Amino acid sequence: MFQHFPVHAADYDGPVLVTGAGGCIGSWALALLVRAGVPTVAFDLKEDTRRPKLLMSDTELAQVRWLTGDIADTKRVREVVESTGARAIVHLAGLQVPFCKADPVAGAQVNVVGTVNIFEAARALGLKRVAYASSIGALGAIPDSPWGATLYGAYKYCNEQTAKVYWQDWKVPSVGFRPGVVYGIGRDQGQTSKTTVALLATVGGKPYDIPFIGPVSWLHAGEVASAFLKAVSREREGAPVFDINGISETVENSIALLKKLEPGMKVTCSGKALPYPMDLSDDPLRAYLGDYGRIELEAGMRDTLAAFRALVARGQLDPASIA
Repeated sequence: MFQHFPVHAADYDGPVLVTGAGGCIGSWALALLVRAGVPTVAFDLKEDTRRPKLLMSDTELAQVRWLTGDIADTKRVREVVESTGARAIVHLAGLQVPFCKADPVAGAQVNVVGTVNIFEAARALGLKRVAYASSIGALGAIPDSPWGATLYGAYKYCNEQTAKVYWQDWKVPSVGFRPGVVYGIGRDQGQTSKTTVALLATVGGKPYDIPFIGPVSWLHAGEVASAFLKAVSREREGAPVFDINGISETVENSIALLKKLEPGMKVTCSGKALPYPMDLSDDPLRAYLGDYGRIELEAGMRDTLAAFRALVARGQLDPASIA
């Protein structure tokens, strides 16, 4: 799976710090960095390596320096960045839609204060390579937006405005990404993880109903992780924010493609369409970054199914656990 996503050690002048390293995109970022021979530092609330282990051998994972702490702890974030000599930050730590709704204060502390802490550390230490995760959900927070509004989206939109002010006032550069629906190994949380769950269910021969219909973006986790790493492969200026969507397709057509690959699959869909645009162009981002890799939907599905089979065979995943 990794051959699609180019990462080169010569593009980095020191360690890369990945926050939220135990998450899906964070795990892919760790795997791509280690495979490229880039010094890698992971930061998360705890050393939870369940998802990284789906992508990395124990030998590879041992090459990651893993530090723990609360992203909302200003002193700890500064300490981690300074003590590791990080020259670039990929900031992925965050709580997703249902968690922000369940605990709005915790959502704000992690998603908003945590992001400010990253910018404060970058400002204090003069870092010029910072990329952070916004979300397609931020579009719902824009005034007069026709798209669905959530606290998660409001926090992400706040971060985009924060990034602009850090460039305006202190010349701290950054690149923000608004990922669409991410799929692939390690995607097991969040409102839009159900397309990936459907692939795992297929491997296990289980019936599964994707709880939404209509247009959906298929953004491979490796592709978006590679884009984040490309963003910090050199010093930047400004605070641009880009959509990153991957492949746009309807859930219905996606199920038909899955049936072509797996004739015995038992996946259906129901419910309403997702309340976000699912056909946003990646062209502006590709023009800005250059090549960060690409994978077509059929190849991405096939690779993910094959990886799930291997992980199930090794006992690392259990399709029977799918609710």
